[in-house]
Amino acid sequence: MKKWLGRSLKHKLSLLIIIATMVPLLFLGLFSYNMAGGITEEKAKISGMNTLRQLEAYLVTMVKDVENMSIFLIGHSGVQSYLKSPERESNYTQQTSIISFLTNLAFSKEYIANIIIEPLGAKQPISHKSLIRSEFRDITEDIPEYYKERPKWWSYVHRQWTSDGMRRVITLARPIRSTDKYKHIGKVQINIDQGVIAYQVRQAALEKSGFVLLLDEQDRIIAGPPDVEANTKLSALYPGMKPMDGESGTLNYGEGQDKKTVLYKSVEGVNWKLVGMIPAEEYRSQNQYVLTLTAVAVTVAGLLVIILVVFLIQKITKPLTVLARFLKNSSPEEPLPAIPVTTIDEVGQLVISYNRLNSRIVKLTEEVKLNESLKKEADMQALQVQINPHFLYNTLSSIQWLALMNKDGKIAEMVGSLSDFLRFSLNNGQEYCTVQQEMEHVRNYANIQSIRYPDKLRLEVVMEDPVREQTMLKLLLQPLVENALQHGILKRDGLGIIRIYANREEEGIHFTVEDDGIGMSGERLSWLKARLGEPPSQEKERPAQGGFGLRNVNNRLQLHYGKESGLEIESTEGQGTRVSFTIPEPGADG
Repeated sequence: MKKWLGRSLKHKLSLLIIIATMVPLLFLGLFSYNMAGGITEEKAKISGMNTLRQLEAYLVTMVKDVENMSIFLIGHSGVQSYLKSPERESNYTQQTSIISFLTNLAFSKEYIANIIIEPLGAKQPISHKSLIRSEFRDITEDIPEYYKERPKWWSYVHRQWTSDGMRRVITLARPIRSTDKYKHIGKVQINIDQGVIAYQVRQAALEKSGFVLLLDEQDRIIAGPPDVEANTKLSALYPGMKPMDGESGTLNYGEGQDKKTVLYKSVEGVNWKLVGMIPAEEYRSQNQYVLTLTAVAVTVAGLLVIILVVFLIQKITKPLTVLARFLKNSSPEEPLPAIPVTTIDEVGQLVISYNRLNSRIVKLTEEVKLNESLKKEADMQALQVQINPHFLYNTLSSIQWLALMNKDGKIAEMVGSLSDFLRFSLNNGQEYCTVQQEMEHVRNYANIQSIRYPDKLRLEVVMEDPVREQTMLKLLLQPLVENALQHGILKRDGLGIIRIYANREEEGIHFTVEDDGIGMSGERLSWLKARLGEPPSQEKERPAQGGFGLRNVNNRLQLHYGKESGLEIESTEGQGTRVSFTIPEPGADG
């Protein structure tokens, strides 16, 4: 692929424009698909909430009807008379009348399973269907004072056996009080057939595989799909579901394939809640058509873009291809021929400019020849200049001889050290020397400075024998010693010591220059390290804050031996400074 792109500008432009066009096109298709998916989900939520509202209207009507019926029974004169009568258990005529009344009352309501009038303290309640057994437990068994604060109670789903068989029912229980003295005289229980409610709930299906759950005030399931057991806690089926706050709303549950959209709405007048569960997979299946349509549209648009781009690039790059082929077949040994101009666009202007370069190339050729001759002349002059140091060496030798004649040993020693120092620095233009020669150069410098600053400097050299004859870049140690003297030793009181260590390690030859001068502060040390880390510049003047000599040595080390050979600096204020570096041994890998 890389070779294919590198061979042709046409390939690069075609690929670049196709990518630049296809990426927004793909994003547009993805955005359209996501928008359609969002609209589908929102539509499903709206439809689901409408279904829950319709189901709520049915349940509200049923609940209000049952509650009104219970109020009617409480105030009925026959019921009041029967419950107040002390001989009610032997008054069969009155019992028969009430049973007949209850039967007529419940006849027109399909959801009424049974109506029970329970006298206070009586062992046998009255119901329009003979009650055999019931799992009903009144709330007062757990909360005795419940009806003092509330007029009614809706029970959980429980089983009841009557003459018609077993049914699952939900009970509305109310206390009955006398209408004259407001004295508690009994209870009324209206049992609603849970099967009728479950049928209505199951009919209210959401999408294809969605379903509705009806919960009581304890979030226990009253009705739902056939495979969901009544009285099961919602948290047992869907652990970790977020709380359903407010009268209605939506939330998401689960991740990936198991993700569901949860719709909920409270039933007015009773602490029930309708919960709709819509699997997110329904949205994906509905969006399949949109996805297919989007993919087809993007594919067709992409093919049209590719065809158009290839055609246009071919038209644009054809003159450049001709120019490249023409230049490729030209001989470098012969003058470049003129190329015919066929267009006046940018490519044509490029060909015209190329033709104008022919005469310029001839002039540049002549200039190169002239510069080569001037360079040779400058080399000859530089060779003559190298003779001048010999005059300087002879003069210094004469001064040393005169000092010895006058028995002035200090001057003779200083002039001798200076002569050796300069001879090594010039070194006939050579860049490298042995470690031993570099150490002698440093000693000459130290001798000159110790005469200049008596009782201020002592140089100590610790060098392993195997490294003495190793080759190194010259003039690396003397700037470090000079820096230690100027910034460390001369600024302290008394005699200062500069130690140089040279030893062989696995990485190469390791050099260390340390002093017991005034050292540096942490801020100064950080500034110096940052300056050494800067790339080499063309600065010709020494910076006011110093560090020029160290930076020069660091740059030379990195240029000749690599970045890993740069200077490492350690310093403690009041104790001294240590500068070290490592160079690879000659012949070592790297």
